[in-house]
Amino acid sequence: MSPTAVTTTTTPAAPPLPSDLEQAMRRMRLPYLRAAAPDVLATAKSQRWDPAEILRVLLAEEVRGRDEATKTARRKAAGLPAGKTLHSWREHDSSIPAPTQSALATLEWIHHRENLAISGPSGTGKTHFVEALAHKAIDEGMPVAWFTLESLTTAISRATVDGSISKVLAKITRAELVVIDDIGMLPAGQAAAEAFYRLVDATYERRSLAVTSNIHPAGFDTIMPKTLATATVDRLLHHAHVIVTEGTSQRLTEATNGRGVIPLT
Repeated sequence: MSPTAVTTTTTPAAPPLPSDLEQAMRRMRLPYLRAAAPDVLATAKSQRWDPAEILRVLLAEEVRGRDEATKTARRKAAGLPAGKTLHSWREHDSSIPAPTQSALATLEWIHHRENLAISGPSGTGKTHFVEALAHKAIDEGMPVAWFTLESLTTAISRATVDGSISKVLAKITRAELVVIDDIGMLPAGQAAAEAFYRLVDATYERRSLAVTSNIHPAGFDTIMPKTLATATVDRLLHHAHVIVTEGTSQRLTEATNGRGVIPLT
């Protein structure tokens, strides 16, 4: 053999499951256990595992797989905008006080059915932070629903036409956290104001509602009819954490510093 030759060893593939056992797992809808079983059983045989340990490992794999599938489904159903999580959140670049960030990240406010209202200039991290909290809520087993005021208005207006408003609101409020993002970016007419009020009223003291806006909630009467704005804000802020962000746009700062895109070559 040449001195430079390299020998490699490959682990033999685990033997397939008996067909009757595989069919039973399919019938019982245990896809993650079924996928893991050949390797687990091979390892158990070689290492002489206790039968209870085999069962524990296989069931744990099924639970893990189902949990991950549920999270994936909930992320898809939530309609979160950009996949921004706390891992990509730069807490030191935010004007939100660090203790406040930490307290909100515990998600205790959601368990207590409290609201969150974050207002401030564009690009100061409002949407990023709320989306990161929404992802964490999903990771902890909570369903989330995400809207802009425009998409909420469309959903409620469509339900008004066919008389299914109660059904639509009931579906939305199955989520433990409902987010309305970027209120105030576009003018809000009567339909938008009514849709927003309906949702705030439906979630009041039942679910947590998080809103982001470039306008403080106290100024919502500048973008929607005053009567509706007053009733909406009264309910929204009754049990709410109110945060005002400051500073210049982080997106604009990155762009002007040449960190917005990868240079073309």
